Amino acid sequence: MSHRGTAEEKTAKSDLIYCNRLVNMLVNSICGVTPDMVVKARRVGGSTHQVPIGTGSTQGKALAIHWFLGASQKCSGRNMAFKLSPELVDATKVSGDAIRKKEETHRMAKENIAFAHFR
Repeated sequence: MSHRGTAEEKTAKSDLIYCNRLVNMLVNSICGVTPDMVVKARRVGGSTHQVPIGTGSTQGKALAIHWFLGASQKCSGRNMAFKLSPELVDATKVSGDAIRKKEETHRMAKENIAFAHFR
């Protein structure tokens, strides 16, 4: 007989808004795709500059969901569930179109860091 006892089975907690475990798991997996910074066009003195701006948690999650749906719509399949599931698996493996979009956004923000004072 073991002195430690038995391990408790871990289950995902349900989402506070929708009371659904699957929604909570989806939101937590989006964390790898949410961008820290995005670029916004600002017009200063007759020229337009791409200014890097930090994103909040809500805006970052909204962008990540938008990128997931956009990447899923490009795939062929019967319905959205079959299109979305490979993209979520790719996101956990740090590959796929949504991750590529995040890296591209971060690269643009780093390239235009010189214009950060135009916020």
